[in-house]
Amino acid sequence: MDRLNGPTAPPLADRLWPTSLSQVPYWAFQDEDVLRAEHDRLFHGPYWSYLCLEAELAQPGDYCTTFIGEQPVLVTRDVDGEVYAFENRCAHRGALIAMADHGHAKDFTCVYHAWTYNLQGDLTAVAFQDGIGGKGGMPPEFCLSAHGPRKLRLATVNGLVFGSLSNDVPGIEEYLGEQVLEKIDRVLGGRTPVVLGRFTQKLPNNWKLYVENVKDSYHASILHLFFTTFGINKLSQRGGIIVDESGGHHVSYSAIDRTADTDADYSQQNIRSESEYSLVDPSMLDGFSEVGDDVTLQILSVFPGFVLQQIQNSVAVRQILPRAVDSTTLNWTYLGFDSDTEAQRLTRLKQSNLVGPAGYVSMEDGCIGGFVQRGIAGAGHEFATLQMGGDQAVSSESRVTEASVRGFWKAYRDGMGFTLEDQ
Repeated sequence: MDRLNGPTAPPLADRLWPTSLSQVPYWAFQDEDVLRAEHDRLFHGPYWSYLCLEAELAQPGDYCTTFIGEQPVLVTRDVDGEVYAFENRCAHRGALIAMADHGHAKDFTCVYHAWTYNLQGDLTAVAFQDGIGGKGGMPPEFCLSAHGPRKLRLATVNGLVFGSLSNDVPGIEEYLGEQVLEKIDRVLGGRTPVVLGRFTQKLPNNWKLYVENVKDSYHASILHLFFTTFGINKLSQRGGIIVDESGGHHVSYSAIDRTADTDADYSQQNIRSESEYSLVDPSMLDGFSEVGDDVTLQILSVFPGFVLQQIQNSVAVRQILPRAVDSTTLNWTYLGFDSDTEAQRLTRLKQSNLVGPAGYVSMEDGCIGGFVQRGIAGAGHEFATLQMGGDQAVSSESRVTEASVRGFWKAYRDGMGFTLEDQ
């Protein structure tokens, strides 16, 4: 067995996936065996998972604890200036090596039996290794270098740190592709991020329902009253969808267009996002050109569970972590940049109220997945329908499409190795 790649889950022989990208079986959100296979084949498989920001490891000795799927991970910056990552699991009896979310250390000592690790994850000392008075202790052949937590492959993109538990994952540039790299660089390139704040949100639904929501440009100005009421996002605005060749990564973007507020497209749709609400302090929506263009909304996802957002001047990264079949942890990290003026920083802080667990825009996303999870209970033999905009997973100039959602399921079923069958 390859120790980096780990064991392989048994085949899901009784699970047949529809050939059409327009059908998604509801059992995918309900089955414990499927979740176990996801951890093995996706999160421990040949994919890159977001870990943290380089800015969170500014100085040698800085560290943060995070996850790949359910696997605890410890990410550090050593005195050589390099970033390292390894399992946050003592090689002795499996206890967490580090407890805090963020911190600074010269090394790590497990609280259980005082096994000590350096900042690269190497085992450097074992308490009472030689016993006491010539009695007890580890056997003479015990070798420190032969024991230690599993180390990860790492890659960085514009200050984003990605890790993989697989030896087979392609290089990060190949993995992301030119178009996705370009859109990451558009938001983060040439600037040093500064963390403005963090939230952790518990979602009452399967992790894939939130991924679907992120990729679903069709719902954004229908579900979110705030988007359309204040002209931030309408499907009639100029924009588009980018779906990479694998289907797993996507970018949705739009440019604000005040003239779109007067069109008739929305008034004829009988949707909740047409309202008479107003803001007591409309200055919250006063912004500035983020990178010199007129794109005011860009949502970018990387398979399996990373999101980079720019909504107006609210820039954030999101990490999606499965916790159970019907439970997901969503970590938000809000960003500014070291080049921001005082006025720009204030704008970012105001607009941070747009997103997050109680954000004016995104609060509906925190419950809609739960509505679906509850709605499909007992319907494991039925299918969701994804026909908006056709049946392919391709880029589009229209955002009235579910193309990027279909793209996720294309990458997902390929990674899971399901047998395809016409329904």
